[in-house]
Amino acid sequence: MSSAPLEGEKILITGATGAAALPVARFLAARNEVWGAARFTDPALRGWLEDAGVHTATIDLEKNDLEAIPEDVSIILHYAYTRRPSGEFREATHVNAIAAGHVLKRCRHAKAALIVSAATLYSIHDDPFYAYREGDDIGFVRAPWGPSSPVSKVTLESTARFCAEAFDLPMTIVRPSVPYGLSIDVTTLILDSVLEDRPVFAAHDPQPYSPIHIDDMCEQIPALLDAASIPATILNWASDEIFTVQEMAQLAGEILGKTPTYQISNAPGVAKGGVVDTKRIREIVGPCKRVFREEFARICAMRNHA
Repeated sequence: MSSAPLEGEKILITGATGAAALPVARFLAARNEVWGAARFTDPALRGWLEDAGVHTATIDLEKNDLEAIPEDVSIILHYAYTRRPSGEFREATHVNAIAAGHVLKRCRHAKAALIVSAATLYSIHDDPFYAYREGDDIGFVRAPWGPSSPVSKVTLESTARFCAEAFDLPMTIVRPSVPYGLSIDVTTLILDSVLEDRPVFAAHDPQPYSPIHIDDMCEQIPALLDAASIPATILNWASDEIFTVQEMAQLAGEILGKTPTYQISNAPGVAKGGVVDTKRIREIVGPCKRVFREEFARICAMRNHA
């Protein structure tokens, strides 16, 4: 199941300043030559990457400006993503799908690629605790907080699947549910709302998810790359734990001595849950090591003393 850590590889990570990609880049740079590609509009984030030994490359996916990316990388980790409002779907699909294809074409001689999609592309289901399987319908869903997200992820996966076959590039496409332990994520938004006595936002009540800690994600990357294939392997990426937004808020309230309140939108067309089936990924990466309650309590304590 689990694989040996990556070592001595030349790794490209796109979207390297993103909340999920940045800790991955720093983690992998300890044993590999890591190239972090992004626009780098924030010099502090660039410095944080370089301090960890990451080589930084300035790119602009909107303009297809990829010259700074080395072509001879052995591993591609594609995290780059833009969220756009309604009316900018064309721009969103250009960056998220077409530009992703250009990245894969430029580095098509790599041994394997990991493409990070999202579980938010699954079509809505009446049961909020329904565990989405990789073969379920995708795309028939709304995301008011990021209107371009569902179409972007569907088109990204389509482009990536084509590239795997067109360039003979072994590939794994992963669909994370809710990563946590990041600088900003679902849990930190909930925590800050409880800490600041603001209502916790949720689309529905209950609103369940399958969380996964960023440290587990970092450690599972080698096994996910080992599973890369042509046609592309598609996997949900989550732990086996299920927590609702309301349970997270309640737990935060207990730790922080607060009583959470809620703002439930009940917006039509929005997924009632983000639970995913983990049977296939468990067979490949094995069990997650982090326990949500323990890690969440640690994050609460850190947030409370920040």
